[in-house]
Amino acid sequence: MTATLPSAPGASGAHGAPGASRSSATDHETKTKPAHGGNRAPRPRAIAATALLWVFIIAFGFPVLWFVLSAFKPGGELFSYPLTLLPKNWSVSGFTEAWASYDFARYFGNTVIVALVTTVLTVLASAATGYALAKYDNRWLKVFFVCILATTMLPTEVILAPTFIVIRDLGMYDSLAGIIVPSVITATGIFMFRQFFITVPDDLVEAARIDGASEFGIFWRIMLPISRPIMLTLAIFSFQWRWNDYIWPLLVLNDPHQFTIQIALQSIVGAENVNWTVLLGASVISIIPLVLIYLVFQKYVNGADLNAGLKD
Repeated sequence: MTATLPSAPGASGAHGAPGASRSSATDHETKTKPAHGGNRAPRPRAIAATALLWVFIIAFGFPVLWFVLSAFKPGGELFSYPLTLLPKNWSVSGFTEAWASYDFARYFGNTVIVALVTTVLTVLASAATGYALAKYDNRWLKVFFVCILATTMLPTEVILAPTFIVIRDLGMYDSLAGIIVPSVITATGIFMFRQFFITVPDDLVEAARIDGASEFGIFWRIMLPISRPIMLTLAIFSFQWRWNDYIWPLLVLNDPHQFTIQIALQSIVGAENVNWTVLLGASVISIIPLVLIYLVFQKYVNGADLNAGLKD
């Protein structure tokens, strides 16, 4: 005699089994339920933040756009009423006259020399100083670092007079060297490199010393390559600082052939009248290198891995 056992509740069976029904319902809910992080309507807070960002972009970008477009306007359109954003008659006479009549090519070249040489020396000096302050254990180095940071608390006007006296006594007055030398050492650059080199494990340096590497070799072949993001960031800042510098070149330079681009722009402004067409054209030319530097090197700085080479 064969006994028939009852089916367990929820067991899979033929048509209409309770377990199959619940499983099908669960699968249906899973398929119809939107995945986490899917397309959702933007939150009001995000919309407000984006709108505020666009307001700032327009507020800061519109004057720059007006300035650049005005450089392509003839002199008669600059102050014509009503004012217009786009030039009615596009003209590049301001650029050509600024480049040719005011010897702008010489001023541009002087500024390029000052900015490039100062930037290279600033990066190397800051990196070497930051490495020494980060990896050498000496109490006097700590005192020296505090003194370097203390210089950031002094206004620039306070040190102009003593710096000028030193440059004059060294025979660098009225020369490009007089602009370059005082600008090489920056507390900001030293601080940036020191803070980065502190994060480098000491075991890496000790291993290089055990392998017979010299101190200069450790710095040049190990520390500089892994500090590339800091190097590029400081290079951009340094180039911008030196390119836009006005007060110090005005004090040091007296020969018109040694003028930098910022002093040249000031010389275009006359005592009684201003040639606005030439001034606007020269001003636009002066900002082109900074824009190019930003566009070329921004991706390297933003996309660089600050911890490259530091993983155990």
